Amino acid sequence: MPELQIIGAPQSNYVWVTRIACIEKGVPYALVSAAPHSPEVDEIHPFGKIPVMRHGNVALCESRAICYYIDHNFDGPPLVPTDPVKGALTEQWISLVNTVVDPLLVRQYLVAHFFPGTPDGSPNRTIIEAALPKMEQHFATLDRAVARTGHLVGDSFTLADIDLLPILYYMNKTPESAVLLERAGNLKAYFDRHMARPSVKETIPPPFPGRTS
Repeated sequence: MPELQIIGAPQSNYVWVTRIACIEKGVPYALVSAAPHSPEVDEIHPFGKIPVMRHGNVALCESRAICYYIDHNFDGPPLVPTDPVKGALTEQWISLVNTVVDPLLVRQYLVAHFFPGTPDGSPNRTIIEAALPKMEQHFATLDRAVARTGHLVGDSFTLADIDLLPILYYMNKTPESAVLLERAGNLKAYFDRHMARPSVKETIPPPFPGRTS
């Protein structure tokens, strides 16, 4: 059987999502480290984004499509419940994480810390301060969502949780968001418990280049 390759920078939260998915399904894979717009990425993704995947003659881009393939092409516990209601709720949360949570917490706030574009490389305080009020709302919403069962959907670990955990990992690394996470008791307990899953622990990425944590 051909080797399944996940292609992209391991620090990417979406690359990390696909790697967790592989382990949860028991799928052997190889991580091929590659930057956005590198030749191996551009060959598969029309806009040069990561991750991309190769498995024999199958080539896919976008983490949701890759995870769909992993979930449906291999044995193992489903990443999205087969029950129509729980499955729909999982897809609902995946969409919320990808279209609402990630753009604010990662593309705006986290980028302002890690890739600030300031003359001296210090965090971009203007962007950070603008993001914080909305971030408080996001953390409160997520805290309520996991309060009852410790999962986003039902009482099982789903792709919705897999999508969220890498984002929370990075939120725990930056000062303002770490405070927000600590204050959100249900969400912090959810984060601590699921970070101990073997699939998550085994795939924790190295620091971004030029950073020590």
